[in-house]
Amino acid sequence: MSQDQNAGQCHNIKMCNSSCDRVEQFKYLVTTLMYQNSIQKEIKSRLKSGNAYYHSVQNLLSSSLLSTNIKINTYRTIILPDLLYGCETRSLTLREESMLRDFENRVLRRIFGPKRDEVTGEWRKLHNEKLNNLSS
Repeated sequence: MSQDQNAGQCHNIKMCNSSCDRVEQFKYLVTTLMYQNSIQKEIKSRLKSGNAYYHSVQNLLSSSLLSTNIKINTYRTIILPDLLYGCETRSLTLREESMLRDFENRVLRRIFGPKRDEVTGEWRKLHNEKLNNLSS
């Protein structure tokens, strides 16, 4: 898997009188590795999987019976590891980082819920900076 000038050429590997053909993609553990190091499909797959975990614990995260600390710990132990699996081995673009950050902010907004503005008295969503401060 490389992005050099020879990437378009067909390379076969021979070991013990058997050969392995070049493929466009393959799945290793849970991660799909692409021939041209494109990780957009993998990020979308991670987001889809994170969404599935989120929906499985959605009732817990929106419950008023649980403390915020328990909800954050649930998010960090169930959803976040699946979402970020293998991310340390990839170089993310700003767009991909933004997609992951948007997902995280959406889940954190669900955990903290809307807040009443002290000045206007209106209910509003928390700003991203406030979410980051509260979840740290």
